[in-house]
Amino acid sequence: MLRSRTMNMTEGRPLRLLASFAVPLLIGNLFQQAYNLADSVIVGRFLGADALAAVGATGSVSFLFFSLCNGISSGGGIVTAQYFGAGDHNRVRKAIANSAYIMGLASVIMSLISFLLTPTALTLMGTPEAVRPDAITYMRMTCASVPLIAVYNYASSMLRALGDSRTPLYFLIVSCILNVLMDLLCVRVLGLGVFGAALATMIAQLIAGIGCLTYALRKNEYFTMERSQLAPDRQIIRSAVRLGLPLAMQWSMIAVSTTALQTFVNSFGTTAMASFTATNRIEQLVQQPFGSLGLALSTYAGQNFGAGRIDRVRSGLRDSVMAVAVFALIMLGIMQTFGNNIISFFVTEPDVIALGGSALRLTSWFYFFLGLIYITRGTLNGIGDALFSFINGIVEMGGRILIPLGLVMIPSVGVWGIWWTAGLTWMVSAFFCVLRYLSWRHKNAGPASSLRARHAFPSRG
Repeated sequence: MLRSRTMNMTEGRPLRLLASFAVPLLIGNLFQQAYNLADSVIVGRFLGADALAAVGATGSVSFLFFSLCNGISSGGGIVTAQYFGAGDHNRVRKAIANSAYIMGLASVIMSLISFLLTPTALTLMGTPEAVRPDAITYMRMTCASVPLIAVYNYASSMLRALGDSRTPLYFLIVSCILNVLMDLLCVRVLGLGVFGAALATMIAQLIAGIGCLTYALRKNEYFTMERSQLAPDRQIIRSAVRLGLPLAMQWSMIAVSTTALQTFVNSFGTTAMASFTATNRIEQLVQQPFGSLGLALSTYAGQNFGAGRIDRVRSGLRDSVMAVAVFALIMLGIMQTFGNNIISFFVTEPDVIALGGSALRLTSWFYFFLGLIYITRGTLNGIGDALFSFINGIVEMGGRILIPLGLVMIPSVGVWGIWWTAGLTWMVSAFFCVLRYLSWRHKNAGPASSLRARHAFPSRG
């Protein structure tokens, strides 16, 4: 049997390890964002601003249900990484098996609930009547695909926990190219509208999931298990849920807050909705290096925490802060110079381009804070700080709900409150993330050899 790539991140220079691990993640995340970009560009160009607004109106609600599913299941990745770092190969296999049970159950439940609640959710958000039918169609297709997406997310998260960030990339690239081609076929050639855009993405994600999981089962030694390792393990399930449930709550609260913000956006009409959708898609791309580094730090911190190397956890985050600062500065310059040009890739309406370009120039000043959120949160997740996930979700939810309430009282702010809310929420959340990490670092300033016993680390039982 050929061995899949794995990476032991408990030895070697932190920044070099993180870069080696994060670059494939970044490429994969960029291709994954191409799913959304392909939908947005093709829908916006061929179906118009109203159709783009309909697609954008579903994003925050869909994110809510995806977050609940992925948050619950992500605890398994943390547990797997910690066992791998500790060198407990038997429990690595058990964690992989039990994570599949958690992911499968969570994805089916979330798919059914979200599909049934779609019309109600979009109505409560104040989605305009003109775009509501397309929004319902697109969101229901997205909800139905939750179990399909879960297959890829499960396989890729388990491989990443073992230090393999490259294998998921290859399957994602193929499916992304297929997605773009099918988007053009379904929307441009067959005239299936937003239904066609959602269908193309759904099929492409299914192919990525099946391919990645099949490879893992055939090529990765940790996916080859004895019957005893396939049995449900209460201790591992409890550990995974204990870590994953706060993550699910964190992301669900963030999703609720983005849904509230989308309701605020909807009140300004379809021009603001289309501009917000376009800027969201662009900023999702900007976030990918931050998110990739955060995921790398989660695996890195998990493995080193499992091995008792707390000193390496600290040095890894320190190096990452410098990388975030450099990238944020580069993106600031690009958005200030080419904001309008970038928006014009999505739409042709001059008013949408002007509003979206100015919005990018505003939010780009806050990118450094956005990066801090990802890397500190990734580190804290890796060490199993479940409580912080809940705290961070409350902070972001409060920012996206309370800040608009304050901004609407300032007459001169108007529609710009949409993007001021995003930037200020990033800044406040980053402050709490850094504060939490500094508190953890202060408590763990002693000898690294004695630190692991102070934390909740899954028992080997």
